[in-house]
Amino acid sequence: MSKIKADTYKIEELRGKSVDELRALLVELKKEQINQRFRLATSQQESTAEIAVVRKAVARIKLLLGEERRKNNSAAPKASAAQS
Repeated sequence: MSKIKADTYKIEELRGKSVDELRALLVELKKEQINQRFRLATSQQESTAEIAVVRKAVARIKLLLGEERRKNNSAAPKASAAQS
């Protein structure tokens, strides 16, 4: 991943992805973060702005995964209570 654009990971686009796609993208971005840290430490990182873009994309994905988890957790007790 080189020359990452800020508009690549807009929240609207990420909401359209499935949970599995989001998890796969999260793993990919975490690997990219590690690579960026090594490039920064060895003075090979050209743009430090890319670090912020990836960090914010990871945060957005974690936010969406958390929303999905809370939505699924809150729906399950209501369904079981209605059956009782």
